[in-house]
Parts: sequence; structure tokens; C-alpha cells
Amino acid sequence: MSADGHTIRHGGIIAAGTGSRLSAAGIALPKPLVPVAGRPLLRHVLDNFRAASIDMISIILNENSGACVDWLDGNAGDIDIDLIVKTTPSSIASFRIIADRLAGTRAVISTVDAWIPDCGFKRFVEATAEMPADALGLAVTDRVDDEKPLWVDLDPASGRVRALGEGTGSHVTAGLYALPLALTFPNATAFSRLRDYLRWVIESGRPVYGILVPNVVDVDRVADMAAAERLAALETNTP
Repeated sequence: MSADGHTIRHGGIIAAGTGSRLSAAGIALPKPLVPVAGRPLLRHVLDNFRAASIDMISIILNENSGACVDWLDGNAGDIDIDLIVKTTPSSIASFRIIADRLAGTRAVISTVDAWIPDCGFKRFVEATAEMPADALGLAVTDRVDDEKPLWVDLDPASGRVRALGEGTGSHVTAGLYALPLALTFPNATAFSRLRDYLRWVIESGRPVYGILVPNVVDVDRVADMAAAERLAALETNTP
């Protein structure tokens, strides 16, 4: 149950990117269908939502994702999917579309390339449920392998995010977000990047909390696929 007495049942997946670095490395599949540990990235995220008992999911894909649409038709019949097929100019544009679809609910949004073991994902959802109804939650990790990490400075006592930026901090963001019941956007064009919007939320004094996810890989490169495979092997071999 969430802090306001409601079970979190709604989720969102941002999968509208082009996967340019993977395609440049010779991977012809759309990014959501790139396999890691025997599962496409999109299946991995959907399985994480399943494990957390979240079964109403809004998904945004770009307009060149016909293969992903077909894959969903054959592999997600147990989930109530709200599908948006739209090419967006930025991560914040995709995030806002999904957030608008989920407005008025406690919900969790994941990027499709955030490879997180399902136990870590489920713990994030459980921690999210304890946050105040007006708080935004950010998955954070001390495992840093991103080319351009977004650093987070956490209050060690409360877990509240004090600052966010490209410099230094105690943790980095991990591509997983917990929405409050209402999320404010100043206007449609105020920010060119999701990180700029998140910084604005924090600096505006709204409550934002970091929730630790120890193991996560942002799968943007072939080397990231290998790192996620290693994490998957560790998870499989852990009693």
C-alpha cells in the first residue's frame, strides 16, 4: 500500500529512443528488443513490473518501432497496455507524455534501458509506497558506469535529494522514477532534458527522495550489455 492508502498498480515505460550507439556498433534490432541474458530489454522491464504486481502500463515507442508493437501484441497479453507511438525530440518530452497519462495515480516509470534485477525493482516499488503522496522518488545507485552520470546529493538522515547535477555527489540516478499524485510542469518547452526538469523540481522545494537500487546498468553500449549479463549471472547464482 502507498502512504495514501492505495496499492501502486500503474506504471510507465519510456522506450522512444533510437538506440543510436547500439546501432552504430552493428546491432540492427530496435533498442527495446535488444537481448540481455536471453530476454529483450522490453521484456525485462515488463517482467519487473509483473513481479511488483503492476499491471496497467503506459508505454511510449518511437514511430519506427513497428517490430516492438508486434512484439507487444504477442508477449504482453496479461498486461493492460496504454500504447503511445510517437517520435519525441527529447527524454523530457517522452517523460511528460507518460506522466500526463498517469496523472492522478501513484505510479512508477522506468526507462527501457535501465537493466535492474527484479528484486531491486520490487524493493524500489515497495519503498515508493512509503513516500508522502506529494513526493517524487528517484532510483539512485552507487554503481557508476554511465558516460554522463547524473549525480545526486542525498541527506543521509532523511534520504531527501538536496541537489542534482553533472558534478559530484553520493549516488547517481538509475532511470527509475516514482510519481506523486500530481506532477507540475511549468510549460511545454521550459526544459530540453529530463535532468534539467528534475533539477528544477528539487530547486523549487518540492519533496524528492532517493531510493537505493544497488545494481543497475544503463544499457546504451555493447559494453553495457556485457555488464548487465554479468549482473544477471550473479542474480541467477545467488541463493
